[in-house]
Amino acid sequence: MTSEITLFVNPAAGRGRGAHAAQPAAAALRSAGFSVRTVVGEDAGDALRRARAAVDGGTGALIAVGGDGMASLALQAVAGTRTPLGVIAVGTGNDFARALGLPVRDPAAAGALVADALKGARTRDVDLGRVGGTWFGSVLASGFDSRVNDRGNRMRWPAGRFKYDLAMVAELAALKPIPYRLTLDDGAVREIEATLVAVGNGSSYGGGMRICAGADLSDGLFDVTVVGACGRATLLRVFPRVYRGTHLDHPRVSVYRAAKVSIAAPGVTGYADGERLGPLPLTAECVRGAVRVLGP
Repeated sequence: MTSEITLFVNPAAGRGRGAHAAQPAAAALRSAGFSVRTVVGEDAGDALRRARAAVDGGTGALIAVGGDGMASLALQAVAGTRTPLGVIAVGTGNDFARALGLPVRDPAAAGALVADALKGARTRDVDLGRVGGTWFGSVLASGFDSRVNDRGNRMRWPAGRFKYDLAMVAELAALKPIPYRLTLDDGAVREIEATLVAVGNGSSYGGGMRICAGADLSDGLFDVTVVGACGRATLLRVFPRVYRGTHLDHPRVSVYRAAKVSIAAPGVTGYADGERLGPLPLTAECVRGAVRVLGP
């Protein structure tokens, strides 16, 4: 492994934590004897081009410093290669880091862990989801949750997470069942009415909401959580349980496991790792061992 390591930094992550987090991460790597090069793009497209150039150039590892958006960009650069990925999770959600068992919002600890893993060549291969040419590490969301995302993204005020809270209130007011066509592993088409369908490679989204609580990053399968048609009162009772994963016991919730999932529904957008994929229908495939990660 080359001793040159690439830090892939989003300086704006976590309201500026990304810029500060790069410093202890770089210090930990340099003290372990590695040469550190930092990549910061002008925008997401430019950042991804720079990250791919570093991977193509033989960097010893790509270390994403930021939140789930930065981790998602890094996955597009390293998936399917043997270049290991490190994650310094300092964003708002950090769900991919949580799934990997990595430190969250502790850049010094995360940097030290990455440095130790590099020195000991301690890596593991984990699964990723893939929709067309886009990779994801955590959850593909569709339905009520993705509509909240859509509405929040359209809102110019207020700033930050509060606008998504307001978007949730608005979507609750408009709540109605969504007619889905769901296909698992090329089996029979299931026609169902549901509130949402979440396809989990990892267990959580939205900063620790364990929508697919039983998902395993190394089993070659998605956990598919279907929240059936329900009213506002039921959804409000079930929703708080998502943070503990106990919503899976509710009679309106079903879980399936499959390596390939096709979802179709009118007027619904798919989001993966918090990033917009596009309107349904979409087909996701679980690719076993698609990325090599540094960590415990």
